[in-house]
Order: sequence, then structure tokens, then C-alpha cells
Amino acid sequence: MSYPFELDGKTLWDAGYRTGQLYASLAHGAAEFLELPSGLTPNVQDGCDVDLEPFRVFVEGLHELYASTRNEVLHGLSHGLLATSLVLLERAGGTVALTPPYAADLLEEKALLARSMAA
Repeated sequence: MSYPFELDGKTLWDAGYRTGQLYASLAHGAAEFLELPSGLTPNVQDGCDVDLEPFRVFVEGLHELYASTRNEVLHGLSHGLLATSLVLLERAGGTVALTPPYAADLLEEKALLARSMAA
């Protein structure tokens, strides 16, 4: 059983059911914390539809949170969510500007995750 993330009928990530549920839950929680919409809406296929512009703003907000602190716990909590979100955003055709000194690390993690995130 899968948990697809789709944009306009195109599957961006065909996540495993539990993985997709966890990602969506974490994204919704982070969006609430950031006081932004996540851009993810549950759909009838037991997955999520991605609304590109709100999702891009959400990912940008995650990156701003990540890049604005030196708190290692906050980095650890947000790193995986941000890297996964960057993969989805790229597949959706969107981008955010990543700032040094974290850009290289995030791009490397995004590339690693992308290989294991079936589309």
C-alpha cells in the first residue's frame, strides 16, 4: 500500500503508506509551528495533493528556520523534513534559494533521498 504525493495528476513521490503518513504529519505540524499552510491536502487516493506555491512558501519557511539558528537540536529535528521537502519541491518544478553554510549539506542530503524516493 502506498501514499502518493501528486501534483496535477502526476505522482511526485509514491511513498510507502507509513512513510507518507509520517511525512505528511510532520509537514502539517511544522506548518502549524511556522504559521504557514503546508501546501499538502489529503486526497481520495489516501495520499496528498501538492499545491505548488503554498508548498514552496512552506519549504522556504522551513529553510529559513533551519538556516537562522545554530541550535543543533533544532537542526536535527528539521533536517530530514527539509531535505525530503526539497526533493518534493524540485519534482513539482519549484525551488528555494539555499544559503551557506548549509546549502551544500542540504543538496547532498536531497540527492541521497531522491534516489530512494520512488516517483
